[in-house]
Formats: sequence, C-alpha cells, structure tokens
Amino acid sequence: MKRLRRLLSETFNNFLPLKEYFFRNRWMLFMGVVSLLLTDFLQLLIPLVIKKAIDLLTIKGAMPRMLLWQSAIILGIALLMALFRYIWRHCLLGHSRWVEESLRNRIYEHLQTLSPSFFIKAKTGDLMARAINDMNAIRMATGLGLVALVDGIVLGTAAIGFMLAINMKLALISLIPAPVVVVVTRILTRRMSTGFEAAQNTFSDLTERIREAFEGIHVIKAYNRETWEHGRVKREGERYVDRNMELAKILGLFFPMMALFTNTGLAIVIWFGGRLAILGHITTGDFVAFISYLNLLTWPMMAMGWVTNLIQRGSASMRRINRVLDEKPEIKDVPNPRIIPRARGKIDIRGLTFRYPGQEEPALEEIHLTVHEGETVAIVGRVGSGKTTLLKAIPRLLDIPRGSVFLDGTDILEISLSSLRQNIGFVTQEAVLFSDTIRNNIIFGRSGISEKDLEAVLRAADIFDEIQALERGTDTLLGERGVTLSGGQRQRLTIARALLLDPPILILDDALSMIDTRTESRVLDYILRMRRHRTNLIVSHRVSTISEADRIIALERGRIVEQGTHGELIEQGGTYAALYEREILTQELNL
Repeated sequence: MKRLRRLLSETFNNFLPLKEYFFRNRWMLFMGVVSLLLTDFLQLLIPLVIKKAIDLLTIKGAMPRMLLWQSAIILGIALLMALFRYIWRHCLLGHSRWVEESLRNRIYEHLQTLSPSFFIKAKTGDLMARAINDMNAIRMATGLGLVALVDGIVLGTAAIGFMLAINMKLALISLIPAPVVVVVTRILTRRMSTGFEAAQNTFSDLTERIREAFEGIHVIKAYNRETWEHGRVKREGERYVDRNMELAKILGLFFPMMALFTNTGLAIVIWFGGRLAILGHITTGDFVAFISYLNLLTWPMMAMGWVTNLIQRGSASMRRINRVLDEKPEIKDVPNPRIIPRARGKIDIRGLTFRYPGQEEPALEEIHLTVHEGETVAIVGRVGSGKTTLLKAIPRLLDIPRGSVFLDGTDILEISLSSLRQNIGFVTQEAVLFSDTIRNNIIFGRSGISEKDLEAVLRAADIFDEIQALERGTDTLLGERGVTLSGGQRQRLTIARALLLDPPILILDDALSMIDTRTESRVLDYILRMRRHRTNLIVSHRVSTISEADRIIALERGRIVEQGTHGELIEQGGTYAALYEREILTQELNL
C-alpha cells in the first residue's frame, strides 16, 4: 500500500505544473464535468425503464400505449444524452487541446531563456520528441484520461449501487473477482511507469537519428553511405519497437483481465440470479436490469485500465517535460538590470579569463582591451586562439565573470540581456537562414522597414544585384536553412540582416569565409564606409582584407600577443606578420 501511495504521489506531483491551466479553464471544466455526470445519470435510467417494460410484459399488463410511452422515454433520454455528450466532449477535449497549446508555448518560451551551453548538451531530436510525442501523451491524459477517470468512477459506483439496491447478495457474489483486479492493477501500474519513460526516451533517440540523417543527406550521398546510415536508423527503430512491445505485453493484460472479470460476473449472475427470478425472489425485470447494470460496469472496469495507461504515459511525459522546465539559465538578468536604449559603443575588457567546462586550459587568459567608440578593430590568430570566444563574451553568449567586460563604463552583467543584445549586431561564420522569403529573413520580424532601407543593406552586403536577378527578387522563398543559395550568398544575407539594425556595435566573426577575397574586401569596404562612426569588431582568416582596420589584435593561445596598425605589426615581424606572409604565399601559389 505504501508503494501505491508513493506512486500516486509521484504521478500527481508530475502533473503539478498543469495546475494553473486547470484553474484558468475551470468554468469550461465545470461545464464539461457536469455534462458528463448528467450523461452518466441518464444512462443509468435506461435499465430502469427497461425493467418496468419487462415487468409489464411478464404480468401481461402491458398495453400498446404503455410500451409506446416507455419507448418514448428511452428516445428522450437518448436525445438528452446526445446533447450532454456533445457539451462534455467540446469542453473537456477542448480543454486538453488548450493545455497542450499552453504547455508547448511555455516550453518554447522557457527554451528561449536557456543559455547556449544547454543546447550544446541537449539533443535536438530529444527536444523535438518532448515537444511533439510527449505533448500528445499529456493531451490524452488531460482530456480522454480525465473523462475516463470521472466516467469510470461515477458510472462504476452508481452501477454497483443499483445492483445492490436490486439484490445485495447477488451483487456481492457478482463482485467476487474485483479484489483480484485491484491486486493485478497495482503490479502492472508500477511496470507501466518505467516502461513508458523508456519508450519515450527511445523515441527521442530515434528522432535525433533521423534528424541527423536528413540534415547530413548530402554528405551521406557524397560518400555513398546510404546503406550504412539506413542500418543505423533501422537499428534505432527496432529498439523503439522492442521497448513498445515490452510495454504492449503489460498493457495487453489489462483488457483481457477486465473481460474475464465481467464475463465471470455475468456467469455468476445468470446462474444465481436466474434461480432467484424463477423462485420469485426478484422479478424478471429486476433480473434483466441487474444484467444491464453489470454490462454498464464493463466500461468502468475497462476504463480503469485505459485511465491507468493514459495517466502513466502522461506522467512519464510530464516527468520528461519537467526536466526541461527545471533547467535554469546560466546567463540571466540580475535583479533590476540597467536598460541602455542606445549605446555609444565603447568596450572595455579588463582581465577577462574564461575556461570552458571540462577544459584544463583557459580559452582566454588575462585579456585587457579597450575598443573606443567608432573604432574598427580586427582580431586575427590561428585556429583555436580564442577569437570567437572573445567575441561571444561581449553580447554575453558565454557566462563570463563579473567585472571583466564593460559597455560604456557599465559592467555588461548589470545590463539587461535584451538591452545589451539590441545594441549589438552579431554575425557568425555559420549563416543561419529560415524557410521564408529573403525579405523576411533580413527584416527578421521588425516593422517599419522601407524598401530603401532594405536595398541599402543589400548593396552594402554586395548581394543586391544577385537577389534582383532572382525571379521574385526579395520575395523569393528560400528552402530549409537557405539551401537554395550558395554559402557566400547566405553569409552576405546574414550581414545585411545585422546592418539593418544599424547597431552601435557590429561583430563579424569570420562572416565572409565562404566568398572570394575580392568580394570580401569589397563588402568590408562598404561596411566600414557605412559605419564610419560606429564600433566594429572583425575576425577574418584573410589578414590581407583587414589591413585597413584602425587597430589589429593578434591572439595566441587565448592571450593578446600583439596589437597595432597593419604597418606597425608588419614591422614587428611577429604573429601577425607571419600570418600575413603565409597568406600572401598561399595566394601566389594558387595563381
């Protein structure tokens, strides 16, 4: 009994986050439950009407008018049941859809607040499975599960009550198998809880495997590995089926058990109840009504098995959803953060040291750097020198220490995240586009953007003519992740998106790596001309294209080893000069 109470307590606690949705929708729930109870009440009246009709026929006192009246009563009950059944289905099943929508929105909103480190650890397929498969399980539990629970308890209890009213002894004898059902249900419920979560976890793995296969289809085809990849997906699919087959064995015991219970009870009633009717202890109508109520008891008994199925599946899914909702963002606003409508653009980095979790060596170590308002600073260095880490620290895409990065003299940890990031245009090497038009990918949900503004940023990104050459221009619909465009075109569109903000600070993290040197130089020229009095931070592996920057910073193993103008660094003959000479040599060899 203690285990059962603990299991019921855990199940209830899993559903606690849904409490607010039930409260908000309480009047719809109230109407739905009342209509469901009225439907059950009317259903319980039908055997009584049948009993009266059969008793009249048995004593040969039935007149056609009396039978017609009994038929009319049954028809009237059926019409009322149809009306109330429509109301409860609309209210209760509609409520479950509303819960599904609200919870899905809540999860997505919560995911938006989590730090980038969470998405590095979490599998996309797993998050998709929680947002789709787990949501369906929760909807079923809060809709049909709630209906079956109320229906089963009320209809079952009332049916037993009517059976006891007809003949207590016969009712008690017919319920002899009930304790066996209770014991078996307790055993199977514990197994179902574990089985459902295992099945949902396996579905997450399968979703992730398929997502990876579709995302990497070009590589799979290029290496002729279709058969190998198909085998991996097939094995995940087989594992998912195996988990569900194990669960199906447990669930498969419920309905045969209920059928055995009701048919055993029916056999007992026919044997003992028939004798009571023959001996005159109960009327023939009582006997028929008793069997009708016993048949009504079949649904509640089956419903209890179904409810257990739905509730346990929903509980397992809510447990998985709760793990996501319990995640706390590493990067968040301090209480009462400062709001900066428009920054001037001065950046101070004071002794910034940052180490990624699980790494012994710091990615950045004792970085001291001041970028003045309106200055263009280029950052160079070998792969892994810390360039991207340094740039990500400025818009707080990393959880940096307090007192290490300042914007216009204010510690960025004291500035609200939305205010900070609205002042920064960040363009990464990975060009992220969406399945939408070119226009909407650049505007990115902003309003009040004129065609003149749109054209200006497209020209600055040196892609206006290429877009105009398309059949529908900026209204051209892009494929998933912008696959209908080349890599260089995608990168230039993301630059146009950032320029449309006209942010006080623009960060380009190797954002032109997929285009040729001449185009890169031309784009940077446009950008620097357009943003002459704005702060710009640029990373490029082609050091020859950033020689016009006001200042160049050279990083090595997370430390600043050189800084100065292009000419000054060439004269020093250090890291920057070596990178520059290597690039010049590479260009000459490629001619």
